[in-house]
Amino acid sequence: MTDRDVRFAVRLTPRGGRDRIGGVGEDGALRAWVAAAPVEDAANRSLVRLVALELGVPPSAVRIVAGSTSRRKTVAVAGLGQAAILARWPGLGL
Repeated sequence: MTDRDVRFAVRLTPRGGRDRIGGVGEDGALRAWVAAAPVEDAANRSLVRLVALELGVPPSAVRIVAGSTSRRKTVAVAGLGQAAILARWPGLGL
């Protein structure tokens, strides 16, 4: 990851039934639900895979840079510009 990574906030709900992105909340954070429980980093790994899949990048291009033990996380994505991410999720606070 580099200084050119795009970072944004994610509000994660573990044990959310299925892995899905629910859009952007009023606070500008991406809303995400994963089926995995927040045990042994399973929910975080699911979030990384989900964001990578939604953006069409490899999971290695996505990482959690803050908030690994909380519901609100900061995610960094390498290899995409802000415009590409905003096109996918308008209103995201970058």
